[in-house]
Amino acid sequence: MSYHDTVKDCTDPVYWGDGPFSRHGWFELLEKAGHLPFLAMVRDDEDTLLLPLEREDDTLAPLTNWYVFTWSPIGEIRLIAPLVQDLVGRADRFAFRKLPEEDGVTKLLAEAFADAGWFTDLRRDDVNHILPLAGRNYDEYLASRPGPLRSTIKRKAARLDVTVCDRFNAEDWAAYEVIYSASWKPHEGDPALLRAFAIMESDAGRYRFAIARHEGRPVAAQFWTVDGGTAYIHKLAHRRDADSLSPGTVLTAALMKQVIDLDAVEMVDFGTGDDAYKRDWMEQTRTRWSLTCVNPRAPRNWPRIAKARAAKLVYGTRDG
Repeated sequence: MSYHDTVKDCTDPVYWGDGPFSRHGWFELLEKAGHLPFLAMVRDDEDTLLLPLEREDDTLAPLTNWYVFTWSPIGEIRLIAPLVQDLVGRADRFAFRKLPEEDGVTKLLAEAFADAGWFTDLRRDDVNHILPLAGRNYDEYLASRPGPLRSTIKRKAARLDVTVCDRFNAEDWAAYEVIYSASWKPHEGDPALLRAFAIMESDAGRYRFAIARHEGRPVAAQFWTVDGGTAYIHKLAHRRDADSLSPGTVLTAALMKQVIDLDAVEMVDFGTGDDAYKRDWMEQTRTRWSLTCVNPRAPRNWPRIAKARAAKLVYGTRDG
């Protein structure tokens, strides 16, 4: 077992995973942005398992932020139990968010804390919309979309000038930031971190960016990445005063064609959030879970446990 307070201690690629939010570079960006890592690691003769965490008051929680689609232990999940047995001495409460349902890790994590004698509360946290392509090309995929969506793409595409690129361009990114500020979206959480992430992904060849202009004025922009056979939709925004042009729909169609026909991805991941418009583009959903684990021997946790148990009895809020 080992514990580290900086990602600089763990630069060996063997410790990290694949995908946009499992690489050393991503966690390095979080640390530079002010997050305080608490990295828990276990190793045996063959494998490693790393839990990238950070301390929030009396709680250990995932080292993550709002840009992340999911969070999970990185490495060999069979090592979860011995790591948790040692980890429970490091805090009185753990609060995991955006845990995946598809690889079994959430169940193992909950069981490991329960076996350590801790109270666990597993609940549905969010929804992840995805599109498995199953070998389809773009035309075949588009033919399966709702009629109104296809009609909008056909009618509005001619009114917009769309550019798709795979290299970061500072001028285009500045246009995206202006568009975002004029959109329906809430205040951007950490624009400097997002820009640094976009540059990192561009340097690695994973960056996909599209911008739509109407009569020369940028009205919509989207930032995607293509990574290991999956296209990830990170950010999309359009000016509210351009709603009648449906620029977001046209841009999504252009990037779908890019990632399906040219990048040959196997899946598109639309991140978290159960927005209605995502159902027009995606075909399946996956649950993201929250798991709260508290030490029943710590007096400060007794009100938390009582509140969670009451919620289960009265409202039936426990899902797992």
